[in-house]
Amino acid sequence: MNDQYYKFIVFFTTLLCMRFAQTTEGSVVSTGDFNKDFFVTWSPNHVNTSADGRERSLALDQKSGAGFASNQMFLFGQIDMQIKLVPGDSAGTVVAYYLTSDQPNRDEIDFEFLGNVAGQPYILQTNIFADGFDNREERINLWFDPTKDFHIYSILWNLHQIVFMVDWVPIRVYRNHADKGVGFPRWQPMSIKVSLWNGDSWATRGGKDKIDWSKGPFIASFRNHKIDACVWNGNARFCRAESSTNWWHKEKFSSLTSTQRRLFRWVRKYHMIYDYCQDNERFQNNLPKECSLPKY
Repeated sequence: MNDQYYKFIVFFTTLLCMRFAQTTEGSVVSTGDFNKDFFVTWSPNHVNTSADGRERSLALDQKSGAGFASNQMFLFGQIDMQIKLVPGDSAGTVVAYYLTSDQPNRDEIDFEFLGNVAGQPYILQTNIFADGFDNREERINLWFDPTKDFHIYSILWNLHQIVFMVDWVPIRVYRNHADKGVGFPRWQPMSIKVSLWNGDSWATRGGKDKIDWSKGPFIASFRNHKIDACVWNGNARFCRAESSTNWWHKEKFSSLTSTQRRLFRWVRKYHMIYDYCQDNERFQNNLPKECSLPKY
């Protein structure tokens, strides 16, 4: 796919998503105000929120990182967050944006942004925990500089699939193959969590590049969050039902569209740098079952 064609596809997809967003406004449960939708979980003096609550930044220094989490828990839906990552020499830093059930057999859907030495591409790692089991990491190099401006990072989670998106481009799909014995997050409600922390024991070149504290404090910024999801009130059947508010379960969202498939294949061909489903050495030639099953 050439660059011009890619730009056309992204433009077309964005138009579709803008129209789509207008038609699903009725089920949005977030206020857009970080002070109302989230609480600070870690190091309040390293969290800075704009006067109107619409933008928030986290800082990492030698004393501490920081984090925040949603006030509510959710079972299925779509979460969007605009993020601007740590600029400059960010080696060893990790920005995490994820859903988690926080149970011993937890379910989790992760975006992890792995900082790098200045001039090297940012690595985006995704991971999924299902019934307490993980080892499902994928890594891509982002095709833009995520420190220059805000970009939209989204998770669509329904009964059919989990789709990770960057600016509406699907970068990863994890299908529900529970009927074939594959774990899939479908019963445990999850909260949204965001954090910035010291991961220099592993994050950059396997821990070879450490944090240069003289370049700190390291700042990541967040804005325009949108939570369009089923709020957990103890009734899994309500969140699993197809309804006008639970739009994400509808048939049209059960798989990628033809346009999304083209973009998905483009990402995997030109930007993927690690796929657990190709790591025979790690799994001793016994790859997880979903690796041989369709992604869409």
